[in-house]
Amino acid sequence: MNALELNGIETRIGRYNVLHEVSFTVPEGGVFVLLGRNGAGKTTTLRTIMGFWTPHAGSVRFRDTEISGLHTSVIARKGVAFVPEDMGIFRALTVAENMTLATARGQFDSARLDWIFDLFPALKTFWNTAAGGLSGGQKQMLAVARAIIEPRALILIDEPTKGLAPAIVDAMAEAFQEIARDTTILLVEQNFEFARALGRDMAVIEDGRIVHTGSIEAFAEDTELQTRLLSLSV
Repeated sequence: MNALELNGIETRIGRYNVLHEVSFTVPEGGVFVLLGRNGAGKTTTLRTIMGFWTPHAGSVRFRDTEISGLHTSVIARKGVAFVPEDMGIFRALTVAENMTLATARGQFDSARLDWIFDLFPALKTFWNTAAGGLSGGQKQMLAVARAIIEPRALILIDEPTKGLAPAIVDAMAEAFQEIARDTTILLVEQNFEFARALGRDMAVIEDGRIVHTGSIEAFAEDTELQTRLLSLSV
């Protein structure tokens, strides 16, 4: 069983067709990477999966269940979480309050919370600190921690390393490797070395269309393909 299947997704925002027959499959387990230039449609793809945008055509299936057209809250209750590029934290609330809002019943599973503190020790240190006072890296840790405070089958993560210092990026990579042991991650990322260290399979989106799918290692070895699709050489 696959974690996620997109088949022929068409998404319009206002007068504009943003996604054009987007199709790809995310296998169960590990990290799947969605690459593309700025404005290619990566974020719109994640937001369509999560139900913020309703596709005008096509199918989104999560573990063999059709979820396209469902409300975002329903999709979340089925076991899908979303970490947006802007992190979406509540700056005036403490770390503890932000985390509490992400729980199902306003209560923590103590073992799971300890696991999260092992992944992101800074969150324990700043537990009673307003989230707006955290560093950029700590805010990103909080955003990811909220997504995993309840067990999830699939996490959509949009540009988690953007603007972060290298040491924080390395810590984030270690955390993602641990999270991916029992949760599938669909990762949108501009930092290819970060993506390559984590990912197994990938897709490239260009102008709202999927133009390449395959293994991330094969893509890393094909400099001509990298240049043609992403204007880079890794």
